[in-house]
Amino acid sequence: MKLLEKLLLVVCLLVPLAGHAVPVETDIDPELEPRYRALIAELRCLVCQNQSLADSDAELAQDLRREVLEMMEAGKSDQEIVDFLVNRYGDFVLYRPPVRPETAVLWVGPFLLLVAVAGGVLFMIRRRAAAPQTPALTEEDRKKVQELLRRDPTESDS
Repeated sequence: MKLLEKLLLVVCLLVPLAGHAVPVETDIDPELEPRYRALIAELRCLVCQNQSLADSDAELAQDLRREVLEMMEAGKSDQEIVDFLVNRYGDFVLYRPPVRPETAVLWVGPFLLLVAVAGGVLFMIRRRAAAPQTPALTEEDRKKVQELLRRDPTESDS
């Protein structure tokens, strides 16, 4: 393959990826930008669920990023912005929800699941160990097996 063909192939493969760039506001006050970027990285996209507002290209994420920026420009603190979003969307908007009775399952659930799986594995191991073992062949059984193995398969039993 010639160099030009290789370059053309690379460009053709990268062009579809260009459309996946996440639009992030560009007209941000340079003093607010680090704070803005840090805050949107800590907030979850409500549509994508496994992406932060900074990573998501969903329309709702774009709207929330714009809203966060407007609140920052209005002089609101990070905590005020987070409180506003939690009041509006619930703890789900946070990547690290607070430890409260309502969120206890999120914090304790994985450990309970791990304990349940470990208990199940121990139960299976003990059950298998307590199961009756197949008895070894007696000397008489071994002789019968050896005799059957030596027998010519073309012989008939009659």
